[in-house]
Amino acid sequence: MKIVVDDLSGPEIARFLAEHVEQMRSLTPLESKHALDLDSLRKPDITFWSALDGDGLVGCGAIKRLDAGHAELKSMRTRPRRQRSGIASQLLEHILSEAKAMGLTRLSLETGSAEFFLPARRLYEKLGFQLCDPFADYQPNPNSTFMTKIL
Repeated sequence: MKIVVDDLSGPEIARFLAEHVEQMRSLTPLESKHALDLDSLRKPDITFWSALDGDGLVGCGAIKRLDAGHAELKSMRTRPRRQRSGIASQLLEHILSEAKAMGLTRLSLETGSAEFFLPARRLYEKLGFQLCDPFADYQPNPNSTFMTKIL
């Protein structure tokens, strides 16, 4: 698997992210959906990575800078037929390494609290994320779980 910084200009990543947003909308009430669309991910404060296996896109993830030392993990997704195959772990370990190299000292995230999101929450815990209070502009929400990791 190869992980590359993606400029989000290709049609495959556009479809992949549209599927992600659609899936999140189907699982989470609209007021609790925090998945970013393609245009939002193209902002200069976001670095986006795609995971490629052969020629195919199998996963993605991003970080959004909140301040000089703190960023938010965004848009973590694995192609559904490739879930539970280690892609998300490799991708997240890569992002953590890149975040440290960028001089970040903390990485936080918001994910769903529903059963569907349990595998993601377990992955984050396995890699050292701990529960935390809402950060940035987030408010307490029963549909959200907030986690953070000191890098």
